[in-house]
Amino acid sequence: MALPRMLKIRQTFPRPRVADIPGAVAAALAGAELTLKRGDTVAVGAGSRGIANIDVIVGRTVRWLKEFGARPFVFPAMGSHGGGTAEGQLSVLEHYGITEATMGCPIRATMDVVQVGEALGLPVWLDRHAAEADWIGLVNRVKPHTDFKGSIESGLFKMMTIGLGKYKGAIQYHRANIHHGYETVITAVGREMLKKARIGFGVGIVENGYDETARLEAFNAANLEAGERRLLKDAREWMARLPFSPIDVLIVEEMGKNVSGAGMDTNVIGRPSNPHEPFPADPKILWIVALDLTEESYGNAVGIGNADFTTRRLVDKIDMKPTLINAITACAPNGAKVPPTYDTDREAIETALSCIGLTPPSSARVVRIKNTLALGELEVSEAFQAELAKRPELKQLADPAPLPFDAAGRLIPLAHD
Repeated sequence: MALPRMLKIRQTFPRPRVADIPGAVAAALAGAELTLKRGDTVAVGAGSRGIANIDVIVGRTVRWLKEFGARPFVFPAMGSHGGGTAEGQLSVLEHYGITEATMGCPIRATMDVVQVGEALGLPVWLDRHAAEADWIGLVNRVKPHTDFKGSIESGLFKMMTIGLGKYKGAIQYHRANIHHGYETVITAVGREMLKKARIGFGVGIVENGYDETARLEAFNAANLEAGERRLLKDAREWMARLPFSPIDVLIVEEMGKNVSGAGMDTNVIGRPSNPHEPFPADPKILWIVALDLTEESYGNAVGIGNADFTTRRLVDKIDMKPTLINAITACAPNGAKVPPTYDTDREAIETALSCIGLTPPSSARVVRIKNTLALGELEVSEAFQAELAKRPELKQLADPAPLPFDAAGRLIPLAHD
């Protein structure tokens, strides 16, 4: 098959950055008008998302609390992730550099929950260790959600719902989402948590389109909801996107849980993680080829169902138990469906190109990315060259060249400057 030649390009996104992350964390907490007292125990919730500098941010939060005179500990606030076990969730935190040694405080993990209130006629569940603390602090990234669109999506409210509710809460709330909608459930449960649980503060993180920390703010319980809504607007504005639509074939070199909770960020690929709510089909992509699964996913390939073609090397890395736990907890079994699988990258890509209709493969509109987080530098086929000249935020970095495969038919990874 005559494959399209590819052009390496660089996108320019808004790039606000926090220069001194530890300093910004300390300043945000100091200015948040918290009601902590010396000697108070503070449970600091850390999640399972791949957040830039998360170990630095959680670690500085812990140190600030200790300097204040509080007694902090960290706990996993991550619903069903880590295989739905305390040991698995500790392992996820360890991978992100969050350990007792690096944090300088205990880490307490349990899947036990206690009821602290009621919302939408359902019990509101809270991690037992967090419930026993004097205060609870939340640290999470605020970003567009992969399942729905609203004025509150993925962030501190979601952590209060899914994260603090652990496996039991995650199952219950995802089922409730089917009837009430995601935003209604997250908002109702989050507000009940703010009323009934001892939520002391939330640290909201916004990243720019280069996967860098762009903003850090801390909120007390009274200001948390309004603060999160404001940060979500920034997150949407600064989010990285694919440069073109429509696309015949999107080649994704790797997917994984450290890239997105959905494996591939649905806001980037325009495909929802679940069938229960409307989701903008933008950009329009005919076929997606996913080539590999990140090691940091520990076999959790949830979201593989959003790919149309894949490879044997990816499928061989799938641990179906955590993948199914994640997918079924979200009431989205389609997220665990394995697409047509090919022995080599070349076969998978050529098969996708054979299914684009009457357009010759050499003239196809193809985009190649490392993953849905790394969109600053990517490759596009020559079919986009005329459009490139009209887009000042796009810069061509190299002359057209064939897709590079090794002798085994594996695509040689994109080199990033």
